[in-house]
Amino acid sequence: MEHDHHIDTSKPMEYSTEDGSLKIFGFWVFLGSDLVLFSCLFTMYILLFRNTAGSFTSQQLFDYPTFLSETFLLLTSSFTCGLATYSMRRGMKNATIAWLIVTVLLGLGFIGFEVSEFTKYVSMGATMHTSAFLSAFFTLVGTHGCHVSLGILWLTSIIIQVAMRGLNPVTTRKIFIAGLYWHFLDVAWIFIFTVVYFMGKVL
Repeated sequence: MEHDHHIDTSKPMEYSTEDGSLKIFGFWVFLGSDLVLFSCLFTMYILLFRNTAGSFTSQQLFDYPTFLSETFLLLTSSFTCGLATYSMRRGMKNATIAWLIVTVLLGLGFIGFEVSEFTKYVSMGATMHTSAFLSAFFTLVGTHGCHVSLGILWLTSIIIQVAMRGLNPVTTRKIFIAGLYWHFLDVAWIFIFTVVYFMGKVL
């Protein structure tokens, strides 16, 4: 914590200490490793997409209202997360908390749709054990959903910390890093929307 005593006021608060800058850099490295993970999952899905074992296909399972609703909720949450960072940069504590809460609620809505979607498929008999296609689908989309769930818990803990401690070099750094994580998940979802759902309906 000794680095936190040396604050560079010429930089954004999250970058104002050496400790904060190093942790933000470290998180970029983590996102690089997460990118590798998702790249492997996407590759697996593309290779196994046609291996349905004579069972359910993507055209039979996927429906536009569900995955379009999921996309709307998650992309909107990316916008509200950006507004939280914008408010944070201007020292607006209450607005930062408010936008983070909205982001969490949108994330919960997304997870709700995804759980409902998975439950529907399983009730139809479309499980991970049904075919290679479904194994790849549940693994890829489920991994993303687990990341979003973790992000919701993370943002919730940050909301509590900001409410108790206000905006300082530590809490702003946490907001900024969590925002990077959330935007990364939105970018990953755009690829899932395109490669899994959209292509799954038209090909």
